Amino acid sequence: MTTTDFERARRPEHKELRRDAILAVAREMLAEVPLRDISLRELSRHVGLSKSNVVRYFPTREAIFFGLLNREFDLWLDDLSVELPTQDALPLEVIDCWVGSLARRPILCELLAALGGELERNIPSEEVRDFKLAIGVAQKRLARLVEPRLGLEPEAVEELVSFNIVVVAGLWPFANPSPAVVLALEDDRLRRSRIDFRQRATRALNLAHAGLVQESLRSQGGE
Repeated sequence: MTTTDFERARRPEHKELRRDAILAVAREMLAEVPLRDISLRELSRHVGLSKSNVVRYFPTREAIFFGLLNREFDLWLDDLSVELPTQDALPLEVIDCWVGSLARRPILCELLAALGGELERNIPSEEVRDFKLAIGVAQKRLARLVEPRLGLEPEAVEELVSFNIVVVAGLWPFANPSPAVVLALEDDRLRRSRIDFRQRATRALNLAHAGLVQESLRSQGGE
């Protein structure tokens, strides 16, 4: 469908096509340049629309990337649902698969890493509410996927799933530094500063899982 066709479209399905087109362009750009370097004006130019036309569908640049994050999260869960090992697998195997699958989705990881520091800074409250409700549904879906394999109560699994976002947000930027930092880290004296995202994230979630198991055992002992 051409830009002119879009401009004439008024039906809900055509508006949804416009939103899809904007998200597709945002994803293409994010695969090439860091999120912080993508302005709404530049994104609009790549879409082939004026900035004023784009904001009819997303009120801000940040709202576009919120929409993309929700879509990427759902696509990841679609893949993870078939990648997870059988229900008799050890929790260590489950978490290794979980983090490995996530690490293969750099766009999703970058968006999660940008949540608190960038994406939530310039967006209407109703858009934030809608995003958080949607991501909450996705997190519950993730919890349902891994719960039978982790030996934890549902509340503990939901806590682990929430911690997953914190782990990604904390580790991803350090595991993917700027070119200048990459060059500096070639100094062998800085080898401990080099971050392998998958390795560190897997360790963090395994430690969190072990802590939740111990907390559960203490709670049962107290009863």
